[in-house]
Amino acid sequence: MRHISKQPEPQALFDWKAQANADWQPAYELLSGAPKLALKLALMVEQGFICCYCERRLHDDDAHIEHFRPQSDPACDALDYANLLCSCQNRIERGAPRHCGNLKEDWFDEQLLVSPLLEGCERQFAFAGDGSIRPANPDDQSAAITIEKLGLNIRKLQDLRKAAIEPFLDPELSDADLQLFTQAYLARDADNRLGEFCSTVAHLFGHVEQGVNGA
Repeated sequence: MRHISKQPEPQALFDWKAQANADWQPAYELLSGAPKLALKLALMVEQGFICCYCERRLHDDDAHIEHFRPQSDPACDALDYANLLCSCQNRIERGAPRHCGNLKEDWFDEQLLVSPLLEGCERQFAFAGDGSIRPANPDDQSAAITIEKLGLNIRKLQDLRKAAIEPFLDPELSDADLQLFTQAYLARDADNRLGEFCSTVAHLFGHVEQGVNGA
């Protein structure tokens, strides 16, 4: 999980909501077509095309719009862009483990769920070379509960993180080359994409601040 700096809502969503009148009021369940596609793309771009929770690569056909505070909460405005994120796992193959927003569903606890909208949230987590994740502070209950409720330490994600860091362990890389490689990985590329599991890479290779800022 890395900090997501929210940007203004996409114009297409703003214009769609602005059509509200005495006979029609915008609601999330009515959102479809071009305005919804624009919203999803805006969220993906905002996040560098990585999942708001686990940091897997987001693909249009395997990502969904995530309400951080669930729609079932009476206090939630389901169209409030500030509450909207993009999570992986739009569809689940039979027998595949659930995680991130798909596993979270309607669970929400303001004190125990670490928010990717909180600046510095990545510093609440630590990673090991085997791809596992743990609270950076053993006494941090919110980090521990977040890992559990989002399934961030399941074997699937451990294996994916381990695969992501393997190129950085190449013994042929000099210290200078490793530094350059890491800096490039933690920056957005020409297509505005961040590297998968960039917080893991930042933690393990000592470039936390660059991982936070994300270029």
